Amino acid sequence: MAFDTGRAGSLVGKVFLTLVLLVVLGIGLWTWFSLSWSYSEGDRYGTLQKFSRKGWLCKTYEGELAQYVVGGLAPQISYFSVRSEELAKQLAAAVGQNIQLHYTEHRGIPSSCFAETPYLAQGFKVLRDQPPPVK
Repeated sequence: MAFDTGRAGSLVGKVFLTLVLLVVLGIGLWTWFSLSWSYSEGDRYGTLQKFSRKGWLCKTYEGELAQYVVGGLAPQISYFSVRSEELAKQLAAAVGQNIQLHYTEHRGIPSSCFAETPYLAQGFKVLRDQPPPVK
């Protein structure tokens, strides 16, 4: 015995398809928004102690900046991500050096496929034999 869904089945299918498309569109717009507009931006000074490309499925560039407040005490570690391939190559060559890292903070990034941290490095400069400025 076959059920005749007629117009009701067709309407349910269209509503379901419309909802799925709206959800996909919403996720796409949120991803674009969270990666395009920054919540904050600033600079951090410290020693670039680790820089690597990691991830199971989505490989991202991730780094650690050790900020020493007083000699002899454990440093504060700041984590950051890099989306630019060129910047990643430059940072990999600067591991172990004191740097000034310029970053932007992007809150609400929907997946670790884009970055593991909300702090995205935009650039850096190597500090040669000079302490970070006191503010």
